[in-house]
Amino acid sequence: MRVLIVEDEPYLAEAVRDGLRLEAIAADIAGDGDTALELLTVNAYDIAVLDRDVPGPSGDEIAKRIVASGSGMPILMLTAADRLDDKASGFGLGADDYLTKPFALKELVLRLRALDRRRAHNRPPVREMAGLRLDPFRREVFRDGRFVALTRKQFAVLEVLVAADGGVVSAEELLERAWDENADPFTNAVRITVSALRKRLGEPGIIATVPGVGYRIHTKPDAGREERVRG
Repeated sequence: MRVLIVEDEPYLAEAVRDGLRLEAIAADIAGDGDTALELLTVNAYDIAVLDRDVPGPSGDEIAKRIVASGSGMPILMLTAADRLDDKASGFGLGADDYLTKPFALKELVLRLRALDRRRAHNRPPVREMAGLRLDPFRREVFRDGRFVALTRKQFAVLEVLVAADGGVVSAEELLERAWDENADPFTNAVRITVSALRKRLGEPGIIATVPGVGYRIHTKPDAGREERVRG
């Protein structure tokens, strides 16, 4: 398990980090909100431990962004704000657990492990079709047993196509689900990404273009070559 500790009291943060490491829990420290958001962007964490009152974006703001990202990352708020109203607002922001200071390290460890077990039970299922194996939790793709390295956007597009289970997905739907609300509806980003994705997945081609409609995964990649190769 790897957790992010967002805490602006350096001695407390380091004590928690060292204590967690003794329990075989890897931990990184962010002393302010900006550092926390940066670490969340570049590293994969299992749980975020947030102090609500930190410099820069607050723990509340960080919690909102984690929830908005759709990652499903559990949030434990570790804070001195111990009134019932504080706890209610924390849970309202998306916190999965709430522990007030002062606290016992052993209790924090127990709560983290409980959250990790719950997260494991809620992991999205691995999907397999036409020789593809897509693991949404580990963000891994294999084709016929061969690991395929994909960019985030390529993975997002493939995930949408695989979820359609052979059905056709329009370019507009891919743009909506794999990009964001600010994406230009007239962009050729979908076509370019699908083209690059086809190259990464290799032959025989598995992503078919349905002219004038969209794209789909060939459940039988050895058939229908004309449909498959058209971009």
